[in-house]
Amino acid sequence: MAEAKVQLMSEKEKKYKVVMTDYDFESLEEIEKALDKVDAEFIPAQCKSESEVIELAREADAVINEYYNPLSRKVIEHFKRCKVIVRTGIGLDTIDIQAATDHNICVVNVPDYCLDEVAEHALSLVFALARKLCILTNSVKKGQWNWHIIKPVFKIKGQTLGIVGLGKIGRSLAKKAKGLEMSLVCYDPYIDPQIAEKHRVKLVSFENLLKESDFISIHAPLNEESQGMFGEEEFKMMKEEAYVINTSRGPIIENKALYKALKEGWIAGAGLDVMEKEPPDREEHLLGLENVILTPHCAWYSQDSLVRLKTMVGEEVARVLKEKRPLSLVNPEVLKKVNLR
Repeated sequence: MAEAKVQLMSEKEKKYKVVMTDYDFESLEEIEKALDKVDAEFIPAQCKSESEVIELAREADAVINEYYNPLSRKVIEHFKRCKVIVRTGIGLDTIDIQAATDHNICVVNVPDYCLDEVAEHALSLVFALARKLCILTNSVKKGQWNWHIIKPVFKIKGQTLGIVGLGKIGRSLAKKAKGLEMSLVCYDPYIDPQIAEKHRVKLVSFENLLKESDFISIHAPLNEESQGMFGEEEFKMMKEEAYVINTSRGPIIENKALYKALKEGWIAGAGLDVMEKEPPDREEHLLGLENVILTPHCAWYSQDSLVRLKTMVGEEVARVLKEKRPLSLVNPEVLKKVNLR
């Protein structure tokens, strides 16, 4: 009984309460270390519903969110003390940013932790698709020794890579692709033309990117504009020898349209690290296609990026709890309502 009382008193002594709605990490040590420095009680959970998130985070000073439980306006309206929501990653489609702003809550992401990793993964898919490595591997494992099955194959040098979204990851990919002597075009209606010029990327319309590219790599955020951006009409504009690669967000591509494009030969293949539904149903038709490479939303991962991500998440929460401005504030308009130095 005395032991329980001491433990209860210790919990009360904590100045802040930080809730993590869900996570896919074996260890949270880096986050815990950062929060210990600000005297915060850290409560990691695996919430499966909005009601669980509301119950757990109602009195939280900070909320950390990965991707399984979207923080909707309905959920955010129940946060009584929350000062900051930190997303463990780059994408923000799991958080209602306007709702958070309306309730004087800072929204923070971690945009720099995996720039090289995602660019390298996208480039790996370019190589694997161009050389048809999965087709060859599966063939050899079945006892066949026949290179003719992959005809035609073209060298990557001199081919055109179309980049959708010239943010930090798109720029990292452009830099690496330049070393391969690829031609680069980009569609990004929001980028400063000087940035494209600096990275030696030609800005074009979306239609021209579709028509000119031998490979298209998607690096756009998921929002109302980008959802369903690649449908039947777009795939029909692409070259028959072209490939589409998505390491951004699944719903940017319509699965049914992609399946039809691949089955009917409108395009040559696809490399997908993300899908409309994750994980996909076993009945998902794309799983049965030989000219599709699928990876389980892991483009972000390396041992280095994993440590960086968790460390930065914990540090960003700590900054706001200490009334300091976070390094990556997504909704700067909230600063009109909250006092951060």
